[in-house]
Amino acid sequence: MANVNENFLNLKNDYLFSKVTDKRNEYEKNNPDKKVISLGIGDVSLPLAPVVIEAMHKAVDEMSKKETFRGYGIVQGYDFLIERILDVEYKKRGVNLDKDEVFIAAGSKGDLAGIAELFSEDNVVALMDPVYPAYRDTNIMLGRNNLVYLKATEENNFTPSIPKEHVDIIYLCSPNNPTGTVLTRKQLEEWVQYAKENNAVIFYDSVYEIFIDDENIPHSIYEIEGAKEVAVEFRSYSKLAGFTGVRCSFAVVPKELKAYRKNGEKIELNSLWRRRQSTKFGAAAYITQRAAEAVYTDLGQKQIRENIKYYKENAKYIKEELEKVGFTVYGGVSSPYIWLKTPNGMKSWDFFDKLLNEAAVVGTPGVGFGECGEGYFRLTAFSSKEDTKEAVDRIIKLFK
Repeated sequence: MANVNENFLNLKNDYLFSKVTDKRNEYEKNNPDKKVISLGIGDVSLPLAPVVIEAMHKAVDEMSKKETFRGYGIVQGYDFLIERILDVEYKKRGVNLDKDEVFIAAGSKGDLAGIAELFSEDNVVALMDPVYPAYRDTNIMLGRNNLVYLKATEENNFTPSIPKEHVDIIYLCSPNNPTGTVLTRKQLEEWVQYAKENNAVIFYDSVYEIFIDDENIPHSIYEIEGAKEVAVEFRSYSKLAGFTGVRCSFAVVPKELKAYRKNGEKIELNSLWRRRQSTKFGAAAYITQRAAEAVYTDLGQKQIRENIKYYKENAKYIKEELEKVGFTVYGGVSSPYIWLKTPNGMKSWDFFDKLLNEAAVVGTPGVGFGECGEGYFRLTAFSSKEDTKEAVDRIIKLFK
């Protein structure tokens, strides 16, 4: 008899974004004449930068010639990309890393799920609430029921305090998805200190760091002294360079970072992650990695930042226009996400249904990110300028 992994049965029946998509599809089926505008999922709308396209074409041409053809890739990633990452993302911020501490992958969601496999089932895991659902669901799939939720509310500006109890694994995301808030240097120092004192490990999701405007906000947790001893960092090109359809990311697993066997012996996580990736990951495509390399040229940096500026302007527009008419809005600064407080205490899904059915606008109900998200709603800045303005106009008219 083939038995299922019953941990999967502990998941909620509906994955948040699938439910949003199903509701949208049903509406469009019943209202074929209506133009639906989505400010819901975090997919980008601008095309890839020209320098990236050029690099991909060149790589494709290489694959057509016997002398430059590439077969199986290197599981950790090619040196040409890793060296660029070290120079542009870290050295310029005073962070020194070795090449074998950076692992190229095909998306941060897979890495964030995979890294949790390195830890035993009995670890106590701290998650922000509201939280990106994949963090929670990944741990449920692994059979963990020791989940501690750190409340991120209006009262603490959606940046939860250090837990009073002991935890072993901590998920942090800054700039945060869904709330759009960022962690300050002082707050990160406190988290690193807590992790050191409790022999804990931080999973630091910084895939939106390109949106940070404030020079005082760290782009990497490794800007904090001692962080390499307690943190794994995750980055993605999905928002950085619009690679949502290309798929490329990287994780940093420092060699100083250790976890423990039950007998107290320290184990280097870098070597464990390398072993895991060698078994379960087949390497990011050569063409994709050449595309990512192009992002780090001077022209590449200029072109991707033009796209980021476009999305930042969308975020600013959404935030400012909704605030003008009395909405309470968080995020939208140093972040592509706007965290909107629903009017008159309306429930998140009720607000979703009203927007969809009466304004043909799609967003994401805050309660889908956790109990503390009830009464809030996430909008994204990744649509076109024209659709963003029209969507905001529809929302304003609906609640006048």
